[in-house]
Amino acid sequence: MKKRAAALALAALLTALLAVPARAVETSAAAAVLMDGESGRILYAHNPDQPMPIASITKIMTALVALERCGLETEYTVTAEDMAEGSSMYLKAGETLTLEALLYGLMLPSGNDAALAVARCVSGTVEDFVAAMNAKAKALGMTNTSFANPSGLDDPAHFSTARDMAVLTRAALEREEFRTIVSTRSVTVGERTLVNHNKLLGWYEGCMGVKTGYTMTAGRTLVSAAERNGQTLIAVTLKDSRDWEDHKALLDYGFSAFPRSVLLTEGEAAAEIPVKCGSLTAVAIEAERTIAYPLAAGERAEVRLELPESLAAPLVKGAVVGEATIFLGNEEIGRTRLLCGADVSLAVGVPVK
Repeated sequence: MKKRAAALALAALLTALLAVPARAVETSAAAAVLMDGESGRILYAHNPDQPMPIASITKIMTALVALERCGLETEYTVTAEDMAEGSSMYLKAGETLTLEALLYGLMLPSGNDAALAVARCVSGTVEDFVAAMNAKAKALGMTNTSFANPSGLDDPAHFSTARDMAVLTRAALEREEFRTIVSTRSVTVGERTLVNHNKLLGWYEGCMGVKTGYTMTAGRTLVSAAERNGQTLIAVTLKDSRDWEDHKALLDYGFSAFPRSVLLTEGEAAAEIPVKCGSLTAVAIEAERTIAYPLAAGERAEVRLELPESLAAPLVKGAVVGEATIFLGNEEIGRTRLLCGADVSLAVGVPVK
């Protein structure tokens, strides 16, 4: 195959639409990260890889592991061992709840008792559940993270980083059940009314939740996510006394300075190729999937199409005929297959071989 210029239906260079870059953001956090949820691009970072205690934002991993390993309707009978210090959903020994109810108690009022109950419900023992948490962290590439418990209570062996927590949250948000739970402001479980501690759900347009945290050692920790115009951003702050204001500032900065730019659109023509011996003289070539990326003012993404100079009939719509690769500078930021956009039969009089 030879590389063709992407200058037919799609310009080879795509530029962000902002004319003036937004003012850089600052926070009071000891560590912070702002990530684009679709691409994983880091839009802002301050001490992103500094291991620190993380308090109850730990429960994002607790919830993700539980959702991956157990059904929401799984029932669990609470024991006295599930009682815990700190924040609570006020479980009572002997009562039976579903895993779904426990997850609401875990993520809304940040129940440490719910964390222990979830761990035993899913894995039988807290120790086995924590091992699963650490295995998931390794699988996600969270290289500066160690979990010692499912609640986030202080422990020298329990820590993570702002970057790792953003990576974790991006993975968790892929699950619809997780998104539903963390975006819920309040829910009734039996005789309990569980209220979400995340004030941004009511304060920030497009906020999807995610999780608050606090211990004396960790200070205030917060992970939030918001969606606007098809773009999801994830903000993480560690040891931040002004976390609500800082998250609003981070999210505003991301949406204004790095808007989602669609570089290729599924089903739309990315090029056109001549057809030999066909009922059509040329056929449109379409991207198999949409590729979007957050671009700042002045940034240009280069779309490189690898396609043959021509195709020979007959052709079938949807057949793979090439590949598109997108670069920002020297960094590859997206790749998708290119498909034949229409059926093309042999021209009249052309013998079938």
